Amino acid sequence: MRHGKKINHLGRKAGHRNSMLANMACSLIEHKRINTTVAKAKALKQFIEPLVTKAKTDDTHNRRVVFSYLRDKDAVTELFREVAQKVGDRPGGYTRIIKLGNRLGDNADMAMIEFVDFNELYNVAKKEAKKSSTRRGKKKAAEAPATEATSNEAETNE
Repeated sequence: MRHGKKINHLGRKAGHRNSMLANMACSLIEHKRINTTVAKAKALKQFIEPLVTKAKTDDTHNRRVVFSYLRDKDAVTELFREVAQKVGDRPGGYTRIIKLGNRLGDNADMAMIEFVDFNELYNVAKKEAKKSSTRRGKKKAAEAPATEATSNEAETNE
């Protein structure tokens, strides 16, 4: 039975698993998107989401805590500067996992994990949808030419 066993061990010892997740997290911070297996992507999501939450408050203690997990100065700096600035107003859910299908060699389930706010394709589509859904502007625009036309007719009749 697996009572109380919440962590996926990924077939590795603890030290290897922690090093792998730290390395994957640094790659995700650097490139904003990486391809990996679904199991590793889910484990990475659990690993990096608390670190991004800590990065939203920029103080020395949080930087040291995040550095103890990542062990890479450049990744910590980029996380606290760029990533935390973009996700500052988001209450959680900083990453997205998109399944890509199976790997050719061993048929493993592959996935792409990315930061939500750094994908410009999804963000642009949402902004355009919001702009086109205004109903009041269309109604007033339709009435405005009609009132000008009636005032022009009234002037020609006089």
